[in-house]
Amino acid sequence: MWSRDFGLFFVARAVARLGDTMLPVALAAGLLQHGYGAGAVGLAMAATAAAFAGLVVFGGVIADRFSTRKLMIGADLVRLAAQLLAAGLFFSGHVVLWEICAIGFVNGVAGAVFQPGVASTVPRLASDIQGANGAIRIAESSAQLAGPALAGLLVGFASPVGVFVAHAATYGVSALCLLLLRLPPLTTSSRPAQRTGRAFRADLVEGWREFRARTWLWGVIAIWCLYMIAVWGPTVPLVAADVVQEHGPRAYGLVNSALGAGTVVGGFLALRLRPRRMLRAGAFALFAFAAFPASVGAGLGVPAMAAGAAVAGAGLSFWGVMWATTVQTQVPPDVLNRIHAYDVAGSLAMMPVGHGLAGPAASVFGTQYVLLAAGVISLVVSASLLAVPAIRTLVRAEPSTADRTSPRPAPEAPAPCEPPAKDGCPDRG
Repeated sequence: MWSRDFGLFFVARAVARLGDTMLPVALAAGLLQHGYGAGAVGLAMAATAAAFAGLVVFGGVIADRFSTRKLMIGADLVRLAAQLLAAGLFFSGHVVLWEICAIGFVNGVAGAVFQPGVASTVPRLASDIQGANGAIRIAESSAQLAGPALAGLLVGFASPVGVFVAHAATYGVSALCLLLLRLPPLTTSSRPAQRTGRAFRADLVEGWREFRARTWLWGVIAIWCLYMIAVWGPTVPLVAADVVQEHGPRAYGLVNSALGAGTVVGGFLALRLRPRRMLRAGAFALFAFAAFPASVGAGLGVPAMAAGAAVAGAGLSFWGVMWATTVQTQVPPDVLNRIHAYDVAGSLAMMPVGHGLAGPAASVFGTQYVLLAAGVISLVVSASLLAVPAIRTLVRAEPSTADRTSPRPAPEAPAPCEPPAKDGCPDRG
């Protein structure tokens, strides 16, 4: 797994993630310093999220038609320029909200072009795809722990401008690593040149058809929508508000750090454990997430909440590696970018709804009851994943046995696959 090229991609993902976790601190410090409120910070961040979620499906089509490496390098360079422009605006003191939102929108568009290529790059670089995903998850989780702290130091010793410059530099490092990357050639059936003459709309429709043809795929996405609305959506803002109000910001920092540390542990577990039915193992691990909202909702002490957050992070991280590996090993290369784009769009679509409903629900029922309900629904989500035969019985496909060259897999059988017949079925991890 640890070849020169995978090492370059590993560094690119870790450094880019470090920069992304620094950005909210820079935006908050910079906008508040120039007289804007929390609403302006949320609007600036929403501009990026909306552009990404709305356009990532189209980014998947583009990634399947052209060189993913060149697209990712171009996206990094666009974001490098955008963040340097933002740094220049804050340095000059000319900070207008719509301009910051426009820069955020450009970043979101570039991210929508970049993200689909990540899914297809990992299988081309590493034969041990699960190990590669586990290593990348560890790096990204570690960066997520270090990013906000580093941004805080830069704001304290320099200014928000320094954070924007550092963030831009992370995109420069990522682009350089990708430029030095040598990807193995695509198989004959999945070369972009063979599809560049096809209509963009036809590729988009084909991607949707391939997505719908996989029960395990759309089944997980449908269940994940419930997870985003009723579990993740309310957990993130309500945990922050409740812990800060009851125990102070330092306690929330401890709980949040414990969650990040748990995701690192989950990544290490995913490096070691090789379940035959990856989605089933991931669904069992996801039961652990209930400990996070439930421990806060139950009013436990800070150590207990931190422990619950660590357990939840490990379970969520293990599920994420199982899901990513399943998609990358079960879906043919020529549609993988589009499938991944539909996966990302579907996974993120309901998160703003969950965030928006969290406040009203807490006002009506109380924060602690909503968090306890989120813990219960988290268990329901995991049980629902296990209740779907196409998800529960799907057998892992190693790169050596999965069909990596055929334009599309054989259609899924109407009846649930038995284990012997599922060796080539697609899966989500």
